[in-house]
Amino acid sequence: MLTVWGSSRRFCDGVNRRDFIRVGALGTGLTLADLMRQRALGAKRAPASKAKAAILIYLPGGPSHMDMYDLKPDAPKEFRGEFNPIATSVPGIQISEHFALQAKMFDKLAVVRSLVSVDEHSDSLVMTGYSEQTNRIQQHPSFGSVMSKIRSGQTDGDSVPPFVSLRGMSKGTEPGFLGVAHRPFSPGGPGLANLKPATANTGLNLDSRRDLLTGFDDLRRDIDASGTLSGIDTFTSRAFDMVTSGVVRNALSLEKEAAAVRERYKGVESFLTARRLVEAGVSCVTLSIGGWDTHSNNFQTLKKQLPQVDRGIANLISDLHERGLSDDVAVVMWGEFGRTPKINSNAGRDHWSPVMSALVAGGGMRMGQAVGSSTARGERPKDRPYKVSNLLATLYNAMGVDPATTFANGNGRPVYILDDRDQIPELVG
Repeated sequence: MLTVWGSSRRFCDGVNRRDFIRVGALGTGLTLADLMRQRALGAKRAPASKAKAAILIYLPGGPSHMDMYDLKPDAPKEFRGEFNPIATSVPGIQISEHFALQAKMFDKLAVVRSLVSVDEHSDSLVMTGYSEQTNRIQQHPSFGSVMSKIRSGQTDGDSVPPFVSLRGMSKGTEPGFLGVAHRPFSPGGPGLANLKPATANTGLNLDSRRDLLTGFDDLRRDIDASGTLSGIDTFTSRAFDMVTSGVVRNALSLEKEAAAVRERYKGVESFLTARRLVEAGVSCVTLSIGGWDTHSNNFQTLKKQLPQVDRGIANLISDLHERGLSDDVAVVMWGEFGRTPKINSNAGRDHWSPVMSALVAGGGMRMGQAVGSSTARGERPKDRPYKVSNLLATLYNAMGVDPATTFANGNGRPVYILDDRDQIPELVG
């Protein structure tokens, strides 16, 4: 197996987080798109899945709960910071002044203000329910990979991938012990790369090239005892069907949207892409935006980033409602942890795991509310403390998946999707 490392993100712990692409059967220099693009040009669009979908928006580095959804205007200045709260469309609920669009439509949103995190940079936590330290050993699958496992075979010819990651094949998106067949498809990764029409190549030799790949697989399979190649075969087969159908290629082509729509999403195009993918039948899409490890210049950074997030969320949720998809698509936005209630000497906020916030929308869950609260200075939950796994259990339930479902791990032992499977009752519709 070949691992290709992509762009690097460095957080304050000094660890580089690189997006990665693991190439198995396609590691011969022949991309799937190169083999199938001509055939895909004449393919018919497959019907979209009727199943529920989820869009998971990740804010890497840990966003400040104190400056977004849980402002403390009555706290001392060194805690409350520079931003003012504004009223939302739901009486009694206030959010940041930089979230003006969300404030107007808060009856379509909900925020959980009493989530407890872990004290580490952990891209895995909000996608698996387990910390990165735990997952180094136990290899629990991500939310999207679980949906891939459960939904595989439920779409027309598997022409639509169950799981697409717009943040690359990075930590937090891995299939863990479910195997490579359930890793995400990524626009820059195997299966979706270079899905643009070719100007050359008649396509007459595509079948022979696919046979060549099969020959390489047969040669390597004889020495493989881990089942990895079997998983790669499944992933590759699904990718061939997917590219042949052209469904995902069409979903990724934002030019098919009206100019006015593209203008609304300018600068936050990944939100539009996510909407188009779930409309095409993808079960889970994950994306990320910005960098939120604001140990210094917290307020200067957020003045730029919060309006972007506001526009992305507002457009996405509005579109889902206008298209009658609000009950069928669950949306969650969160990061690794909150940030210190007290501002440091660099006008920043540091890591803070005792409490953080998460935004939730759709999926048939109860909207127009703030669930839980933190103390007067935003230091810890004041009431209704919940873990990340509780919100994930609620999302699984919204998707029609029992979080008590078990899968066999690498040792053949049945393992629950989540150990802590209690849902957040306030959100359950």
